[in-house]
Amino acid sequence: MYDLKDRTAVVTGSAGGIGRAIARRLAAEGAAVAVLDANTDGAQETVSLIREAGDDATAIGVDVTDPDSVERAFAEVARWRGDADVAPDILVNNAGIITVSRVEDTPVEEWRKIFAVNVEGVFLCCKAAVPGMRARGSGKIINISSWFGKIGKPNYGAYSSSKAAVMGLTQSLAMEVAADGVNVNAVCPGTIFETKLRDVADAMSRDLNLSTAEERAKAIPMGRVGKPDDVARVVTFLAGPESDYMTGQSVNITGGLLMH
Repeated sequence: MYDLKDRTAVVTGSAGGIGRAIARRLAAEGAAVAVLDANTDGAQETVSLIREAGDDATAIGVDVTDPDSVERAFAEVARWRGDADVAPDILVNNAGIITVSRVEDTPVEEWRKIFAVNVEGVFLCCKAAVPGMRARGSGKIINISSWFGKIGKPNYGAYSSSKAAVMGLTQSLAMEVAADGVNVNAVCPGTIFETKLRDVADAMSRDLNLSTAEERAKAIPMGRVGKPDDVARVVTFLAGPESDYMTGQSVNITGGLLMH
């Protein structure tokens, strides 16, 4: 459907869940995919699945909160593609973590950790990719935010704040690089199952006697929860040429939970 042949894609946080689904779909559309994750075993599993389908991928370990680690990972992507100066054609900033707690119960260290991964990680990867994209005159950046970044939810103060920050960065960067041929957009998933993030959030919710996502799922207008591939399909559209006139957008993928 989308011709991504000869494109190089970097997907962070792609050892499983949404990131893995994105990496597999981009590869199926012809992109060579660098699977970046701190979980190198999971990243290699993603690569194995991609290669089993006859597509091209490599696994690279990275700590998105560490500027040196990010620089090394992007340099490794360039070496893998055979050009020390190459920038990825597509960057998907998917790496993220979550916590569930009241603001007054959230340790400062936990708040800072959430922002280090969810916001600073996006910033550092964009910082690494943008110069080469500008020089080439093209590029697609897709940041994974959340519908919680748009509406906020009790007990999700740190996570919601971080995802709102991702949308702010998306819009600012989109305006900075629009004239250089680089598109920057975000997607805002709703209730997505089959992810580690969902499992962690539900476990924390149960510990606090809060409702789990499964218990809240009946409120979804489309009548079902989301799956990682629901997000991957929209990301692939934003990574391809059909979205060339879109930038600075934060697209809802919520089954109708959030509409505008």
